[in-house]
Amino acid sequence: MGRGSGIGGVILVIWLIIGVIAAGQRGYFDSEDTNCAKTGTILVTIVAGPLNYLGVNPKISCALPEPSK
Repeated sequence: MGRGSGIGGVILVIWLIIGVIAAGQRGYFDSEDTNCAKTGTILVTIVAGPLNYLGVNPKISCALPEPSK
């Protein structure tokens, strides 16, 4: 493992921490009700990281199929 992989790991961790901060500022962690769309939006916001502060506002919508009767 070279020095570049260590720096890349640090950058990745900082990127994800910025994403968690952005999700927190948007209030995604405040409510207790969770569903597919909310969970997906939180995850995409975290992965987007600093892009959230450049105008990216990722949203996920999920429509799960109803079980047959």
